[in-house]
Amino acid sequence: MPLYEHVFLARQDLSQAQVDALAATATEIVESNNGKVTKTETWGLRSLAYKIQKNRKAHFVMLNIEAPGDVIAELERQTQINEDVIRYMTVRVDEHEAGPSVMMRKNDRERTRRREREGE
Repeated sequence: MPLYEHVFLARQDLSQAQVDALAATATEIVESNNGKVTKTETWGLRSLAYKIQKNRKAHFVMLNIEAPGDVIAELERQTQINEDVIRYMTVRVDEHEAGPSVMMRKNDRERTRRREREGE
């Protein structure tokens, strides 16, 4: 079955619970169409390089998906309709990354550096 990474950006004024609900909805869409979400990562509220629909920040969420192409088409269709999602991108990959993604490792590295600086 083809593998995909689906990343979406949610509006900055949403609560974390609402962002989690959006991820759960996406997972439900995939699983109701015989697909499987193998991993969900919430990267948190991050600054954008430029304003998108008057938002300077956005909640980033990534889903690793195993599903046929028509399931991805339906997921993207539903995502486009949702007003809380300001951008999304789905990429087909050869294999999913084991462990945390690059973005999660980057967050851990930044936290470690901050702690080291504060400890000096």
